[in-house]
Amino acid sequence: MRTLSALLLLASSALGAEKPNVLFIVSDDLCNVQGCYGNTVCQTPNLDKLAAKSVKFDRAYCQFPLCNPSRASFLTGLRPDTLKVYENATQFRKNVPDAQSLPQTFRKAGYYAGRVGKLYHYGVPAQIGTDGLDDPPSWEKVVNPRGRDKDDEENNLIYSLNAAGKGSGRYGGTLSWFASEGKDEEMTDGKIAAEVIGQLAANKDKAFFLACGFFRPHTPYVSPKKYFDMYPTEKIVLPVVPKDHKASAPDAAFGSAKPEQAKLTDDLRRQAIQAYYASVSFMDAQVGLVLEALEKNKLTENTVVVFISDHGYHLGEHGLWQKMSLFENSARVPMLIYDPRSKGNGKACARTVELVDLHATLAEVCGLPAPKTDGKSLKPLLDDPTAAWDKPAITQVSRGTPTMTGETTPKGQPWFLGYTVRTEKYRYTEWDGGNKGVQLYDMTTDPGEEKNLAADPKFTDVVKSMKAMIPAGK
Repeated sequence: MRTLSALLLLASSALGAEKPNVLFIVSDDLCNVQGCYGNTVCQTPNLDKLAAKSVKFDRAYCQFPLCNPSRASFLTGLRPDTLKVYENATQFRKNVPDAQSLPQTFRKAGYYAGRVGKLYHYGVPAQIGTDGLDDPPSWEKVVNPRGRDKDDEENNLIYSLNAAGKGSGRYGGTLSWFASEGKDEEMTDGKIAAEVIGQLAANKDKAFFLACGFFRPHTPYVSPKKYFDMYPTEKIVLPVVPKDHKASAPDAAFGSAKPEQAKLTDDLRRQAIQAYYASVSFMDAQVGLVLEALEKNKLTENTVVVFISDHGYHLGEHGLWQKMSLFENSARVPMLIYDPRSKGNGKACARTVELVDLHATLAEVCGLPAPKTDGKSLKPLLDDPTAAWDKPAITQVSRGTPTMTGETTPKGQPWFLGYTVRTEKYRYTEWDGGNKGVQLYDMTTDPGEEKNLAADPKFTDVVKSMKAMIPAGK
C-alpha cells in the first residue's frame, strides 16, 4: 500500500506534467526603453531575445503609476478603485480582506507558489531585505535577498539630487545613482537571480508559479560600474520639451514634478539617464541568467514566462522625471508573454491591454478556475495578436495625499484623482472629473502628446465618447 506522502508526490508529479508552470518576472520602475520597443541606445539583449519568441504587447498599461497601487492591482486583478489603494502605505487586505490573489489561484490548484524579491510593494531602498507590504497567503515560500547596493547606501556612497536623501534612506523618492565596484552576483538583483535559479532546479518536477521581482532600475540607480561604461554621457541625447509646453495642459498633469528637479543641469540629466540605462542593462543581464536556467532545466516548453514592469517612467519627457503622471511615458509598460503553445508567438500586438488583465489571462492559459476580476483574459490575443479587441486601457493617479485607509479624504481637503483612457488612436485624460482640466491627444499623429485637442470643437464627440469610458461615478 502506498503511503500518503507517496500519493501526494505522484499527484504533484502528474500535475506538473499536465499543467504549465509560470515564471512571473517583474522589473521595478521600467519604461519601454528596451531594444525590442525601438530604443537604439539602451542595451537589453536578453529581453529582446525573449520578446522575439513571445507575444510583445506594444500598448500595455498599468492601472496606477505608483508601486503599491499598481502591484496590488495586477497581483489581484482588481483595479485601485476596487481595492481602495492609492498610496504606498496600505496593504490591500486591509480594505478587501477576502480578495484572491493571482498566486493564490495557483496555490489553490495545487501549484507551488514562491516569491523572490519585490512582488508586492517594498519601500526602495529602505525595505530591501524585508517583507515590505507582502501578502503571506499568496506564497508558500518567500526569500528577501539583500545585496551590496544596501551597503553602498548605508556607507553614504550614493549621489542624490535631494540633499536630504544622502544618509537618510530616502534615495528611492528622488533621482540618485552610484556606479558600484561590486560584481553582479553581489548586488540584490544578482542574489535574486541566483535564488530563482535555485528554486527552478528544486521545483522542476512539480507545477510551480515562481515570482521573480527585481528592484532595478528603481532609483537609486545602483549597478556595477561596467554597465555605466556602456553609456558615455556625451552620447546621451536629452528629450526635447517644446517651449511653453506646460501651458498646453492642466497644472495637475505636471503635478508629479519635484522641487529638487529644478537643480537639474543638462550634465546631471545625462548622468541620470546614463545611470538608469546602466541599471536596466544590469537587470536585463539577471533576466538572462534566469531564462538560461529555465532552459538548462528543460522547463522552457512547459513554462509560461511573463515579463512586465509595475508602471512606466519619465526620463525628462514633458519636463518630468520618474512616475505619477498620466502621460504615455508613465502609464505605458513593457509586457512580454511567452506561452509555448500560443499561436501568436514571435508577433507584436497593438491592442490596448492592461496589467489588471494578467490574473484572468494566466488562469485561463493554465486551465485553472479563477475568481471574477476587473480584467479580461488576453488569451485571444496570444493566439492572434491582431484579433478584434475594443477594450480601452484605464490608468488613474492621485494628486494630494489620501488617507492611509485608501478612502477619499473629507470634502475640502486637497486630494483628487485623475483618470486617463487609452485607445489605439487617442488618449483622453481628466482631472477631478474635469474640474481641474482635460486633455486629449491623437496618439497616431502626436505620440509625444504635445498638442492638447480637448478644447478643439472638431473633437467634441471624441471627448464625449472617451469620457464615457471612465468607470461610472469616477
